[in-house]
Amino acid sequence: MEQTMEMEQNRNKSTKWAAIWQFIKFGMVGAMNTVVSYAVYSICYYAFHTNVHVANVMGFVISVLNAYIWQSKFVFKESSDAAPRVWWKVLIKTYISYSFSGLFLTEILLVFWLNVVNLGQYLGGIAVWLAGFGVTMTGYDLAVSAAPFLNMIITVPINFLVNKFWAYRQK
Repeated sequence: MEQTMEMEQNRNKSTKWAAIWQFIKFGMVGAMNTVVSYAVYSICYYAFHTNVHVANVMGFVISVLNAYIWQSKFVFKESSDAAPRVWWKVLIKTYISYSFSGLFLTEILLVFWLNVVNLGQYLGGIAVWLAGFGVTMTGYDLAVSAAPFLNMIITVPINFLVNKFWAYRQK
């Protein structure tokens, strides 16, 4: 009886560590994906002078494709003892899951940070400080650059849960 309980405790510890490791890998892929998304977002806004919302959508489209590729290979590996996944269904589910948190919610949060909180008004001093180094940006431009990072505090945990339990779930 004692040996059975010990085996159960070891299995529970193993399952917990597997879940923690999976979240860490999700974070690693997410960090890389953040770079991709932010690069596209910044290039669209600063180089192509698109609207901040167009830049957000472009960053979303490209980064979700990147997320799907890496998550399929590295984070949510297909289990051999379950029904195989259909790649295009998982890709569609990935876009749907990220559409809520990575597009809809980030759009709401962008409006919140830029228009409701008016984050740019608090960053004017940093803009003046950066001008001393030859970097000319307004407080608003700094807010446009900072808002996606603030958004991640909310969206990353949501993305992990939705992807783990819906988009990449195997039956």
